Amino acid sequence: SSNLDLRSELQELIPEQQERLKKIKKEFGSFQLGNINVDMVLGGMRGMTGLLWETSLLDPEEGIRFRGFSIPECQKLLPAASAGAEPLPEGLLWLLLTGKVPSKEQVDALSADLRKRASIPDHVYKTIDALPITAHPMTQFCTGVMALQTRSEFQKAYEKGIHKSKFWEPTYEDCLSLIAQVPVVAAYVYRRMYKNGQVIPLDDSLDYGGNFAHMLGFDSPQMLELMRLYVTIHSDHEGGNVSAHTGHLVGSPLSDPYLSFAAALNGLAGPLHGLANQEVLLWIKSVVDECGENISTEQLKDYVWKTLNSGKVVPGFGLGVLRKTDPRYTCQREFALKHLPDDPFFQLVSKLYEVVPPILLELGKVKNPWPNVDAHSGVLLNHYGLTEARYYTVLFGVSRSLGICSQLIWDRALGLPLERPKSVTMEWLEKFCKRRA
Repeated sequence: SSNLDLRSELQELIPEQQERLKKIKKEFGSFQLGNINVDMVLGGMRGMTGLLWETSLLDPEEGIRFRGFSIPECQKLLPAASAGAEPLPEGLLWLLLTGKVPSKEQVDALSADLRKRASIPDHVYKTIDALPITAHPMTQFCTGVMALQTRSEFQKAYEKGIHKSKFWEPTYEDCLSLIAQVPVVAAYVYRRMYKNGQVIPLDDSLDYGGNFAHMLGFDSPQMLELMRLYVTIHSDHEGGNVSAHTGHLVGSPLSDPYLSFAAALNGLAGPLHGLANQEVLLWIKSVVDECGENISTEQLKDYVWKTLNSGKVVPGFGLGVLRKTDPRYTCQREFALKHLPDDPFFQLVSKLYEVVPPILLELGKVKNPWPNVDAHSGVLLNHYGLTEARYYTVLFGVSRSLGICSQLIWDRALGLPLERPKSVTMEWLEKFCKRRA
């Protein structure tokens, strides 16, 4: 397409997809997608197919696909800042929203639009500043996003009585503005906590990922490339993960995008979700502190067993859906092999890749013993000077805005309903199963 305006592109696509959904409902509405058993009910709804999520799909063997494209395909096809470099996150945003690979001109136009939307009202900074500087970075970040809610175009349009067929339009405005604003808020939190409050303004010559790194205070070309890669690969992971599902759930009663995304961030802040990338680097540092940088394979095996026998997990390994090495881990490993092969922490991560999976398989309790995205990201960030592990989940949150907001726009465009699954009690389960036995 030669259209440089993302909203106009969506304006053309939405009617087609609305008709597609109507046809699916009419022709296949009564089709069975599978059987739900008691283990699924008691196990956090694992394995239940129950959400429509257009922007990405997670395959147990292949890993994540963004609109049908694997991560290596996205690295090859999406526009980059320079030839052979990592994809620009704006290009992935265009792909998530439209299903089409954008041209460099379309990505540049979207970059310019996002920069225009990135202004932050003063009350947001004042709200963050009211928190103790010792508050967790995610607490400060979530607070800033909530403070941005006063700008919601959707809320204003709904109060004026906008027709439901137009809900997607102010949702689009909110989502694009939110995506533009969260790196600024996130960078403010970082500079407030770790750099004496010395804020770095946005650079109009830089793209989304490059600007985020710049506002944090990192301007080396490799760090800018890493941030582009990081934001791209962390952007979406289908709809069942906690942050994505929470954003969709809170948006389903027509809460505006700011409220929905803030809720998603609170889910992401949990140690079993986005906080894991913080835990990985802290654990790796504990290995080095106890055993030194030149740890042998046997020493590492002993330390892994020590961790497991103490009732803890080895952070960064395993994923509820995947049954192979996370391709997001793989592309970060390739980045490290290219740019920092001699980094001691990277060499330790490489040893862990060899040591941990056989041990987890030996335990016999783990379906997926392979490393996930969190096993690698902290080592890369640490190498380029972003050493504050407590902050890492905020980076994840900025990235996840692309996926959650893209789907929220489509939730409104397709008129997806209020989410309301049925719950039961243990007594109900006992009686039901005894009748069926």
